[in-house]
Parts: sequence; structure tokens; C-alpha cells
Amino acid sequence: MSQSKIKRRVGKYEVGRTIGEGTFAKVKFGRNSETGDPVALKILDKDKVLKHKMAEQIKREIATMKLIRHPNVVRLYEVLGSKTKIYIVLEFVTGGELFDKIVNHGRMKEDEARKYFQQLINAVDYCHSRGVFHRDLKPENLLLDASGNLKVSDFGLSALSQQVRDDGLLHTTCGTPNYVAPEVLNDQGYDGSTADLWSCGVILFVLLAGYLPFDDSNLVNLYKKISCAEFTCPPWFSFGAMKLITKILDPNPVTRITIPEILEDEWFKKDYKPPVFDEKEDANLDDVEAVFQDSEEHHVTEKKEEQPTSMNAFELISMSKGLNLGNLFDEQGFKRETRFTSKRPANEIISKIEEAAKPLGFDVQKKNYKMRLENIKAGRKGNLNVATEVFQVAPSLHMVEVRKAKGDTLEFHKFYKNLSTCLDDVVWRTEEDMQETK
Repeated sequence: MSQSKIKRRVGKYEVGRTIGEGTFAKVKFGRNSETGDPVALKILDKDKVLKHKMAEQIKREIATMKLIRHPNVVRLYEVLGSKTKIYIVLEFVTGGELFDKIVNHGRMKEDEARKYFQQLINAVDYCHSRGVFHRDLKPENLLLDASGNLKVSDFGLSALSQQVRDDGLLHTTCGTPNYVAPEVLNDQGYDGSTADLWSCGVILFVLLAGYLPFDDSNLVNLYKKISCAEFTCPPWFSFGAMKLITKILDPNPVTRITIPEILEDEWFKKDYKPPVFDEKEDANLDDVEAVFQDSEEHHVTEKKEEQPTSMNAFELISMSKGLNLGNLFDEQGFKRETRFTSKRPANEIISKIEEAAKPLGFDVQKKNYKMRLENIKAGRKGNLNVATEVFQVAPSLHMVEVRKAKGDTLEFHKFYKNLSTCLDDVVWRTEEDMQETK
């Protein structure tokens, strides 16, 4: 058998591969072990947060984001804290980045681009109305869900790369240069809402054109072009789209078009569907308070544990599948072991075996994905001991071995017959197995 894999867990979440990385944070794929649902875990280093004096701002924005329930914003479920890390548990969006569509298929038709822009403005408007600004809108932060709807990620969390001074304005130049507003570049302080809107204008241009409005290999020249709003719309832009983009990409934030004005724009309003969603769900902010109070009693447990031992194809071919009692017999009589396959998660298989064994009079001992079942009452050859182990064949397929470790083989057969009845819904049967059962 190949060696067991080490699996990392944070509280109830299994931690998987890295799916994103930045200066202050790393994002990993995770899974809720209780529900099986996928999540994204944004992991922040507490020392870095404290060093940059960002704790209060991050706490405030995380608390606000937890209250936000908008169909076009990635959901923030909860926040966990350990001694050294902050874990932000986010909705895992499966449809990839919006700009993959540009890379793969080129520029969009106007109706399609307008639909995504409408969803982007819906998200930005909603968050701005609650005092949350993105400050770093760019292609990597625009995701698509399974239905093809836009989801803005990292709303409110990009404050990690910002600094706010006493005047209430942001001062740190950050973000992807091509999408950054002129006022962000001149370090005179800027308003988060108007800066976000400029980025939305650049994004709309890219959706319709298939390329950036401001681009230059020389950074100084790029900044000059942005500061003067030096760009040209291609000839295929409609007059309405061109007019709106020109109003958004106004280098003066004071005269730049506002979101209420965009919502009244004729080009924008075509086929516009206001988002329908329920905001009434209560959100508990106790976890946010606990993380930033940093008391040990609220620290989440971080641990590494073994995954089920993996099997290769050659090992699998040599083993039986299906919960057929015939597996318990060979030419010499009763066999001392049998195996079956299951598509259920390993934790669920272990729990089901435990639930089935206890009423049959067995004491259960568990360690990782191995179990030892001992009959409390002694049989003909002492107490019957049964060893079980779950092996991983593939990410969604497990092999379960049930073996007599001690005691009478006939009693083992009787035990397994009773166990098989309880595990009927756990076992994976092929169509061939189903026909044999009939």
C-alpha cells in the first residue's frame, strides 16, 4: 500500500491546494467537513496585519462584508483565528474568471458586455452604499458562478494593501496600474467610490474592445496616459457605449459620472434587470469579535491528520467490490475478510460503521481511518475483534476492508451479515451488482 497522505484541517474545514497568493494573504481551496461544501480560505498573517496597523480597519470591513448578501458579490461566511493566522471563509466560485472569456474568445458583443457591466455596477453600488470600497478592481477579481453570473471577489478585503490617513482619504498607490484612477497615482488622497468607478470604466472598455484603453511598456508613459485620460475608442463601439465610457474615464474625480447617473444612462438601461435578493437573513458577528480579541479560548484548532491510504489500480483490480455475502466464502469455507467500495466520504463511512456496530454489542476504537471493533461479550473463541480500514481509490471512491482480527470465523460471518444490512445505503453497486441482487 502507498503511504497515507497528511491532510490539514482548520476547525471544521479541510485545507487543500493554493488557488491564489498575494503580498498579505494566501487563498486555499477548502471543504466544510460537515456539509461537504467547497469554500475558499483566505489566510492572513496576524503579525503582518498588526505590523501595518490594519487590525481595526480589517475588523470593520470584515464585519461589514459578513452582513452583505448580494448575488454579484462573493459571500463571506465566517472568520476564524488561530495564534498566528486569520482565516476568512469565502464562497467558492466555480466558473473561473470573466476575463478568461476575453482571452479565449476575444472581445464581447455589446449586449453580453452590457449584462456583465450591469452586474458589476450593481455589486459596486450596493457595497458603496454600505461604506465598503474595493480599491483594486481588476480582472482577477471578477469571477463567474456556475450560471454565468458575475461575482466580485475581495470586496472590502483589499484594504490590506492600503493606508488611510487622518483626512479619511486613501493614500497608498496600489492595484494593477492599467486599472488605477489618476487620483490614486498622484498621491494627493482619493475617494474610494470614484476610484472604483474609474476601474469599472476600464473594465467595460476591455470587455467591448478586447484590449486595454491605457497601455505602455514604459511605466512613466503609462501614468501620463492615465492622468490625461489619453485613450481612443475603436470604431465598432456604439455611440452610447463610447459616450458612457468617456464620462466614466474622466480624469477629474469631481466631474466624473456617478453611479446614480450611470443607472439613468440610456445605453446602460437597455435590458437592465435590477438584482432580486433577500437581505433579511441575520448575520452573527461574534466570530469577528473573537478573532480580533485574540483570546486563546476562541482560537480555532489547526491540525494535520492522515487521509485514507491511497490504492493504485493494480491493488484495486485484485479486490472484490459490492456488498455480496458470497465474498465471505472461498473453497476452504469461510473467509476471514471481505471488502466493499463506496462513493461516500471517508468520515461518513467510518461513522456509519460505528453506528451499526455499537447496537450489535461492539466497543469501537478509532484512529484516523482505521477502526477496531471488539465484542463486549465473549464468544466460542473469546471476544470477536474486527479490524476495518478505509482506503482511497480516487478522490470520490473508497475501498473498505472488514477483517476478522480475533475470535470465531462463524461469529465474524454472522456479524458481517448484520453489518451489511445497516450499510446498504453506503455501498456502491455497479449495474451488474444490481442485476445479481435482483
